[in-house]
Amino acid sequence: MVKILADYNKKVSRVVLENAPKNAQYTSPKIQRKILYIFPSKVRSAIREDIGDAKFCIIVDEARDESMREQMALILVFVNKDGFIRKRCFDLVHVRDTTALTLKKEICAVLSRHNLNIQNIRDQGYDGASNMRGEWNGLKALFLKDCPYAYYVHCLAHQLQLALIGASREVIPIHQSFSKLSSIVNTIGASCKRHDELQSNQADDIAYLIFIDENDLLKMFSATCTLLINIINRGATSSQRGDADTAYDVMTTFEFVFILHLMKDIKGIIDLKEDGWNSLLENAKSFCERRGIDIPYMSAPYTAGRGRSRESQDLITMEHHYRVDIFNPVIDSQLQELNSRFNEQPTEVLILSSTLDPKDAYKSFKIEDLCNLVEKFYPQDFSEEEKIHLRFQLQHYELDILQHPDFQNISTISELCQRLSATGKSTICYLIDRLIRLVLTLPV
Repeated sequence: MVKILADYNKKVSRVVLENAPKNAQYTSPKIQRKILYIFPSKVRSAIREDIGDAKFCIIVDEARDESMREQMALILVFVNKDGFIRKRCFDLVHVRDTTALTLKKEICAVLSRHNLNIQNIRDQGYDGASNMRGEWNGLKALFLKDCPYAYYVHCLAHQLQLALIGASREVIPIHQSFSKLSSIVNTIGASCKRHDELQSNQADDIAYLIFIDENDLLKMFSATCTLLINIINRGATSSQRGDADTAYDVMTTFEFVFILHLMKDIKGIIDLKEDGWNSLLENAKSFCERRGIDIPYMSAPYTAGRGRSRESQDLITMEHHYRVDIFNPVIDSQLQELNSRFNEQPTEVLILSSTLDPKDAYKSFKIEDLCNLVEKFYPQDFSEEEKIHLRFQLQHYELDILQHPDFQNISTISELCQRLSATGKSTICYLIDRLIRLVLTLPV
């Protein structure tokens, strides 16, 4: 490490290793600890300088280190003077516990040591896992008490994932499928050899996967089935062969395939409940036909699992089971969970902020929405006189700057901020520039 630093820094190179006296090699544990203390101090100082007087967002998460000590990671999000969004890991702090009060105390201590005013916090972002939701909600409330404009916007992708999985597991068949899926994953991932074999078996699907972002079981279905058959035939122990046989039987049922398709398409189906059922069923059937999986007649009677009884069971059809017992409850539970997780305030902030989006020749731009955004969510950052002047500035911005050649073909708000800074227009439209920077600190 010292040699690498010497290669990149002339000052270091002049005083270490070959150039240093024999008693100054800088490799003793005591010296190393000093060096390790200096590095993060220098990094934090550079980050602090880059922040300047900008408003910023805090993102906090917790994890345990190798010694099982609770650690809190503090990340700062801000827009620098050139208009670039910066997301910097600022500190890693040991905490006695993860109660909201302890977390807030430690965060404030870190910020205070570096002269970062908590009144400049404009956004908060925390982990949303169910086991930590109470602590983070408490922390959010504590900061909002001191900083009423430190809006809480959870990581939307993570929030959506938690909503989809958590709510779906309230439906028994879905919960059972997740348990079966875990067993399948454990079976095929039990060794490096099996993992390599799975990748080899998937070679035929690579051309398709190149165009797909997700890499879920549906896309690896054929390769996984081939691997399970190989384990059934050539497994080292009867236990391995038995687990693989059970996993294969589960995977090649229509219900398992149907639920995989349901979980894959759930986000689109929520808004298309009626049409969603028909397309989902056809996709699942088509998938099964290509792989030789038996498809039940939807009008045939449904029989519950062995040993179970159900009132009027003879009147329940296969379609009723899949549509009424699985499909509809999943959709309903999703809607309830999404409504509770995506609350009104951050949703409105994001909707109003989206009017700054420069895509498609600024077609989303609305002066009234931006004035409402300032009035409702950023009143502390604009005086009453500035709020009045902002409307005139926005009119000038719409007629002049948005039509300027330098501001065409821009696709993101971040790029717009950079262009304003680079062209000097941020000085002319300083109120708009201020608003854009506030919006860019949102952790989305």
